Amino acid sequence: MLPDPTPRSLGPLSRLAPKPMKVILNWGRRYSLWVFNFGLACCAIEFIAASMSRHDFIRLGVIPFAPGPRQADLMVVSGTVTDKMAPAVKRLYEQMPEPKYVISFGACSNCGGPYWDSYSVTKGVDQLIPVDVYVPGCPPRPEALLQGILKLQEKIAAESLPSRYGPKPASPPASRPSAAALTSGLVTPQAPGEGRR
Repeated sequence: MLPDPTPRSLGPLSRLAPKPMKVILNWGRRYSLWVFNFGLACCAIEFIAASMSRHDFIRLGVIPFAPGPRQADLMVVSGTVTDKMAPAVKRLYEQMPEPKYVISFGACSNCGGPYWDSYSVTKGVDQLIPVDVYVPGCPPRPEALLQGILKLQEKIAAESLPSRYGPKPASPPASRPSAAALTSGLVTPQAPGEGRR
């Protein structure tokens, strides 16, 4: 009897593939990453520098500037993700075919950077889409992106098909913080009846 196919699987027999076949599949994914650069600010210039002849990340098997998200394996989000741009990031990620990977490049993409307290900045692209590798810096040097790509390639080489495409364990529901935890010590609440005159 064949095993039941799991949601998002590559087929019912994918987990039964022999180990040499898994190594070949991971090797092919590892050294043929088509990159979709989602450049939003100054970090995108460092991405362009990493793709030029001095740093030349094509030698690592990374092909920059995929024609669009439907031809890309890797999305590099670089720059400040604003709340207005967040739906576009999510939509383009959803258009990428499986297997797909994401590198968050720079402090703004990782956590909001120097603009983290702005009302219009998303506090990290990982709030929208799953991120595989974080590259810190403001802006990070091209060598940092090369290191991030090497880390992603190590992760791809070690992954197995069932772990990537199998059913995910259900996470417990997040509990809401209490009102006391949300009250800031810097602002004292007004008593009822106290208002502007």
